[in-house]
Amino acid sequence: MNISMLINGEDVPAESGQTFERADPVTGEVATVAPAAGVKDVEKAVQAAADAFPVWSKTSPAERRGLLLKVAEALEANTGEIVDAMVAETGATSIWAGFNCMLAAGMLREAASLTTQISGEVIPANKPGTLAMAQRKPLGVCVGIAPWNAPVILGTRAVSTAIACGNTAILKASELCPAVQLAIGQAFKDAGFPPGVLNVITNAPEDAPEIVGALIDDARVRHVNFTGSTQVGRIIGERAARNLKPALLELGGKAPLIILDDADVNAAVNGAAFGAFMNQGQICMSTERIIVQDRIADAFVKALATKASNLPAGNPRENVVLGSLVSSQAAEKMDDLIADATGKGGKVVAGGNRNGTIVEATLIDNVTPEMRIYSEESFGPVKSIIRVKDDEEAIRIANDTEYGLSAAVYGSDITRVMSVADRIESGICHINGPTVSDEAQMPFGGVKDSGYGRFGGRSGIDAFTSVRWVTIENPNQHFPF
Repeated sequence: MNISMLINGEDVPAESGQTFERADPVTGEVATVAPAAGVKDVEKAVQAAADAFPVWSKTSPAERRGLLLKVAEALEANTGEIVDAMVAETGATSIWAGFNCMLAAGMLREAASLTTQISGEVIPANKPGTLAMAQRKPLGVCVGIAPWNAPVILGTRAVSTAIACGNTAILKASELCPAVQLAIGQAFKDAGFPPGVLNVITNAPEDAPEIVGALIDDARVRHVNFTGSTQVGRIIGERAARNLKPALLELGGKAPLIILDDADVNAAVNGAAFGAFMNQGQICMSTERIIVQDRIADAFVKALATKASNLPAGNPRENVVLGSLVSSQAAEKMDDLIADATGKGGKVVAGGNRNGTIVEATLIDNVTPEMRIYSEESFGPVKSIIRVKDDEEAIRIANDTEYGLSAAVYGSDITRVMSVADRIESGICHINGPTVSDEAQMPFGGVKDSGYGRFGGRSGIDAFTSVRWVTIENPNQHFPF
């Protein structure tokens, strides 16, 4: 598939004419040939967004809402093509790809609903005869940098609320799924969005630092959001700070799932399996550490191992639950994690095998802090089971990480469960539900090294607007001189 970038409402190649290839991780065949943008292409995209901002920022809420609703319809209409592209570029299953399209359409509709919720307030003023107000104002050109693992959801999230708030946007597509994320731009174009309001650029992997740096350094760019690794997030946050630009960073995770000894074992098994193995564990919220109390550990581990062993893994074009990892390097990392853990006393109780980029649902019991998998984000279907004696040890283990995105606790005594959940250091926590969950209207983000800022609902309005103090005063007021 040969694709073009979207700049100022037009499908364009890179100024240099250069392209790069994205290979199917399962077959090795070329899935996509995409433009390899350079700094000149960044300049064109920023100029288009900056030129579109004065008019777009003044459009009525009704007009913005209507167009965003049309984008949702256009995205849904293209679901079949997007699913095919996502399977080919990322190795995801069609179920995960279809869910991406569904939730992304929901995010667009939520963004549409926000257009009439961008409200301010009247603030009591000490000066007589003065009406003081706080107004929400759009920021200007916003850059969204989205990853490959949930490319439709996260690509849409990176730009939809910003645009709903009156900003214009540039989506820097992931090098691993350029066709999928350009499809978001195509949906905006099909919906009749004015040129320049959304621009989508693609770049070769080796050019990413230069492209991202040029975007952040441009004075016309007023905000950047990034979803991805903590390592890259630090670089982006530091560069944005040097340019005095706000950043919204949703970074890595090492989500703990605590199973208290009064939990419903079957319910906990179902939640753990979904959270651990959906999209092969390649989700920022994926259950990475299964922390189970000793009294029910044997029964829980046996039941979870049975379930995991029965999850079919294979070519995502077939009837499987686990498809491919995104690259051979990601798959080989699973081998290393397993070897390290078993060499230090861990026991593989399910899975453990790999065929190319296909890795079975794998569980390692008796994980200890000396093992890499205890602290290192696997971002794959190899998961740790850590046995603990009581609530205090469970909480300590859950917080023994630099990350703090999602968490979950299973238990029957709601007072006890709430007490445990309240002490977990995370931006998201689910009680008797899996660590993996997302809804367009919810505040989404982490603490510690999982980043800062929040996507979703009214939190998104806070992220993509600034507050301005405005007064209407008595022109004949008294001054001291």
